[in-house]
Parts: sequence; C-alpha cells; structure tokens
Amino acid sequence: MKNKQKYFTAGEATKELKISIDTIRRWDKKGLIKSFRDENNSRMFSLDEIKRIQNKTGNKTNKFKILKNKNKSQYTAIELFAGAGGTAIGMENAGIEHILLNEYDKHACETLRTNRPDWNVVEDDVRNLKFEEGQADIVQGGFPCQTFSYAGKKMGFEDIRGTLFFEFARCVKEVKPKIAIGENVKGLLNHDNGRTLKTMIFVLEELGYKVKYKVLRSQYLDVSQKRERLIIIGVRNDLDIPISFPKEKDYIIPLREALHKCPKSEGQKYPEHKKKILELIPPGGYWRELPQKLQKEYMGASFYMGGGKTGIARRLSWDEPSLTLTCSPAQKQTERCHPVETRPLSVDLLSFNILDKMFDSFLLKESGTLS
Repeated sequence: MKNKQKYFTAGEATKELKISIDTIRRWDKKGLIKSFRDENNSRMFSLDEIKRIQNKTGNKTNKFKILKNKNKSQYTAIELFAGAGGTAIGMENAGIEHILLNEYDKHACETLRTNRPDWNVVEDDVRNLKFEEGQADIVQGGFPCQTFSYAGKKMGFEDIRGTLFFEFARCVKEVKPKIAIGENVKGLLNHDNGRTLKTMIFVLEELGYKVKYKVLRSQYLDVSQKRERLIIIGVRNDLDIPISFPKEKDYIIPLREALHKCPKSEGQKYPEHKKKILELIPPGGYWRELPQKLQKEYMGASFYMGGGKTGIARRLSWDEPSLTLTCSPAQKQTERCHPVETRPLSVDLLSFNILDKMFDSFLLKESGTLS
C-alpha cells in the first residue's frame, strides 16, 4: 500500500498543505492520521490522510445520517454473538432479514427484545444451537479472539474444537450460507504471531469458501469514532460473487455533527478531585496539558513509564471523531470526557449509539433497567 501513495515528512507536508507542523504532529498523536518510519528513521505521512482531516465537514454541511435501504432485501441472516445488536441493526438497515440472533448475555438479549420484539432472539450458549443447511444466506459473528492449541503445522476444522470460532465455523459448515462474515479487533492480525488468523482463514477455505480480510477504519466510513476492526469475508466457492470492502471517504464526521440532535443528559459525575483535574484539560487534550507537578501527581508511576498514554485524562473535541468507545468511559486509561461539560460521555442516552452509527433511537438494558 505504501508504494502506491506519496509520503512526506511533517516539514514537507506543511509546505504542501499550508498547515503547521505542530498540527500534523498533534493529529498523529491523536490517531487521526498514521505515520511510519522510513529507512532513514524519518517519520513519514500520507498527504491523502492529512487532507481528510483538513476536509472535516464542520458546521457547513452535515453529512452525518443513518443510511437505510428503503427496499427489503431477499437475503436472510443468522447473527451469532449478537451483543446489543450493532451489526444486526446495520444488516437491518441494509434491508436484510434476520432468521435468528444468538446471544448469551441476558441484558443484551433484553435490549434486543425491547427494541426489536419481532426478532427471533435465542438466549443460550451457542454450543447448544442446532443449524440446518440453507437456513440463511449470511452467517455473521463477532467471535472472541482465542488462541488455538496447535498439535501440528496446520489446523483444520476438527482441530479448533472448544473455541467460539469453532462454533462460528460449525454454523457455517451446517448452514452453508452464501456469505460468512467475521468481525474482530485489529489485534487479531498479529495474535499468536499471526497463526490465529491464518488458522481461521484455513478453516473457512477448508469449508469451501474463498476468503479475504481487511482492517476497516470507521472514522473514514461516515462514523464519528476512531475504531479499527478486522473484517473477514468468505464467499462460497460455487458463487461468482466478488469480495469487496467499502472505500474510505475523503472526509471525517466531527463529534459536533454526530451529536447535534442528542438529548441533554446529566450522565455520570466525576469524584471532586478528578473533576478538578479534567477541568484543566482543553477540548482534544489529555494529561500532558497539565502542569508537570499535577501530571506527576495524577499519573503516579505511569508518568515514568513509556508510551503516549493518550487515553488518560482525555477530553474529546467537538471538531474531531470520538476515540474508540468503551463500556466504561470513566476508566483512567480510557477516559472519554465530554468536550465541554466535565463529565464522562453519556452511556445512558444516545451518545454511544449515535457515535457507533448503529441506531437513531435505541434503548439499552442493564440489570433490568433502562440505562
């Protein structure tokens, strides 16, 4: 990929695009753009990526919207490890009908049933499910990343028993769908030195599928969130269907646009000491914005450790996509402070749903209450 694009040092890029070198470095640290070291150990940047951030939409044109297919598709899907329905809603918005959604967590299942009472939600361990050939056109699942116990050089279908990927593969084997889709964290690429992904691909190929995979970056796909996910797509060998992935856009959606219609929420509150620290952090900033004395006090031993630690005491910015959303936006290592108000980003209303671009209205269930 690198040899197809033109790369520049930060200094060269500033001359080309008329922006400051500090701005480029700040975007790099925040993960908005990516860089790499060349053979001379110089940090190199892609002009295309920098232009995307320059071309953020701001307030002039609101490009954020939930895409929905007005026509119902003829295709059907089985969803494994459905969670609260993020991928399932995407499938529904594309017009695809769900035959079955499986999830083990009772709160996630309650969320699915509350919002989509017509869905066939099966609350059970996936190991207990039975499938039939031709049951659905698509099998999709965000299976966990687990290490396989390697007995030999190659791992086939029967060798991966005991893992949740085996259950995903078992569903594919029994249903024989036209398309199989797997979703996982980017770390799967290098998990167990790449052997885990290699095994997954080999198993799907053994089951009769041609397979491709790619890391997709949500901030360039109309989502106001910096999230990278590895998508694996398998198409049955007897079908002449090309495997393609969405093309990244030449703009980003700032947080301001994604949340401009979000209802006001009190949300969580910080302890008084933490609140005083975060009140000192400007939008888009993190712990390095503090005076050094407070840095050392707040960071403790972490102050002397390596790495950028850019998630600590992090305040989001209205003018950028959100960082990757977490279940607990007030954790010290993965802080997600509101851009203006000194409180964690709300989980209890639409904030997380909108930033994931899953829903325009969706109720989340936890411990039997709306949260």
